[in-house]
Amino acid sequence: MINQRLTALREHMNAHGISAYIMPLGDPHQSEYPAGYWKSLSWISGFTGSAGTVMVTMDHAGLWADSRYFIQGEEELSTSSFELHKMHVQSHAGFIDYAISHLPKGSKIAIDGPMFSVSQKEKYSQKLSAHDIHIEIKQDFIGSIWTDRATLPQAPIIEHPVSFAGKSRPEKLSEIRSYMAEKKATHHLITTLDDIAWLYNLRGSDVECNPVFLAYTLLSEKVAYLYVDVDKLDSTLLHKLKEDGVVVLPYDQITAGLNQLTADDKILIHNATINLHLHEAITHAVKISGDLKSRQLKAVKNDTEINHIRQSMVNDGVALANAFYWLEQTLSERTVSEYELAMKLAECRAQQEHYFGESFNAIVGYKGNGAIIHYRPEEDTCAAIKPDGMLLVDSGGQYMNGTTDITRTFHMSEPTAEEKNAYTRVLIGHIQLAQAKFPLGTRGGQLDVLARQSLWAAGLNYGHGTGHGVGFFMNVHEPPQGFAPGLSGRAASVQEIGMVTSNEPGFYKPDGFGIRIENLVITKASEYTGFLDFETVTMYPIATNLIDMDLMSKDHIKWLNDYHAEVAEKLGARLEGDIKAWILAQCKAV
Repeated sequence: MINQRLTALREHMNAHGISAYIMPLGDPHQSEYPAGYWKSLSWISGFTGSAGTVMVTMDHAGLWADSRYFIQGEEELSTSSFELHKMHVQSHAGFIDYAISHLPKGSKIAIDGPMFSVSQKEKYSQKLSAHDIHIEIKQDFIGSIWTDRATLPQAPIIEHPVSFAGKSRPEKLSEIRSYMAEKKATHHLITTLDDIAWLYNLRGSDVECNPVFLAYTLLSEKVAYLYVDVDKLDSTLLHKLKEDGVVVLPYDQITAGLNQLTADDKILIHNATINLHLHEAITHAVKISGDLKSRQLKAVKNDTEINHIRQSMVNDGVALANAFYWLEQTLSERTVSEYELAMKLAECRAQQEHYFGESFNAIVGYKGNGAIIHYRPEEDTCAAIKPDGMLLVDSGGQYMNGTTDITRTFHMSEPTAEEKNAYTRVLIGHIQLAQAKFPLGTRGGQLDVLARQSLWAAGLNYGHGTGHGVGFFMNVHEPPQGFAPGLSGRAASVQEIGMVTSNEPGFYKPDGFGIRIENLVITKASEYTGFLDFETVTMYPIATNLIDMDLMSKDHIKWLNDYHAEVAEKLGARLEGDIKAWILAQCKAV
């Protein structure tokens, strides 16, 4: 099937004189997780990961993916003509290097304009044009051959009350307009779905696990134009939006709206997120490049949001206690499939107050599957968990009062010396980052090393970043901040008070086991003037039967015991009977 699709695509390329066609994993809003309508990369290649780029030439089909997907990519591409190209640096566009090396001068590479940002196109063109290879902005080649393509989603939109959000729509619009005034802009275009949902205190279900909806917004100095399918909004919500100065227009009229701007207008755009199609639609107005102010404002949680986050973490911990207690009891009688545990986690979270859905598809990796960093168990093919060996579980929930993301690694029997050594070094890295105190202006790349030092000392490492920003009842992966090596955006972003970031070092032995320990932390002011530190807010015990105590310092042990004392207090107040006793036993000081 995949090879037949490749043949059809190449016929289309040949008819248009195209030597290569590039497909990202995304949508016209530069989303990390696209709706089904835009999952062209998965359709053409069979790859189901959440990051990657496909390039098809007349004699080669390649998928470029980073280390999170090396194992998964090889497995999913094994039955097709696609070749996995391993990206050891996440931000490096290796497919452009491949094109330069394999395509003759004068070649034309086609891209679908709405799927690429202005910044991406400029970056690619700069390298390619030096070798007389040129990019042509075409319409979606896949659309002409994907006959059973999904339709655009139609999920209803709901309001996110100010009692949770902490700021009203008018307040947020005023903050954005203040930035517009600084930039001397009369208009501002925002295309990113999470920023639009945040700005209007609205949520949707158009993208799996991400509470967003398909929309664009164009702000003037007085009016906010929201381009969205009006049928997704009920009459009450439409009335509230109108009262707040929001004009609702059809989703597909955004191009016409941009065309109507005049030469007297100055529109603020963000080159890293505006797609090429919309950029070309701004035919008259003066374009002003600037930051995406909503992204920065959204990343810094207000006091109301932070208080809700703490509550949602306790709710999530109660759900996990119920799920993992069930697992332990059930394993004494029978095996449990990875998929069954994933469903149990969702079931237990659904019993909690303000639950909306999962924040991502649970990663439940038993033994070797735990080494597949973004592994997703399938009901018919997944492994059966037994009371033996290592188990990695990475899961999260979307609640009206917060978004959670937690990873725990367990050993279902007696760990080996190798497993304990690796686990303890991951735990030490986690603790060292959690304990960090650092001056104002410190960037994520500077902090990332703290989580790796103990692993590096033993010649071990992991190929992913140490942490990502997390939204508030929003996308579980939220830019700009994070902890990561190299020169990525996460590495370059400065930590600010109120940011929520994951702390998740790991280690992975292919075909053996996976280890990751993840909590969410909130950046806060330290007791030292001009310094910051972290508050760990995730509330669930960290497995202690995998720890090699000889590697732990007194400071490491104190942090772990203090953390478990807090977990015992907060979860203990919500649990009863056998489950409470079970959790308290796991929180016993070491």
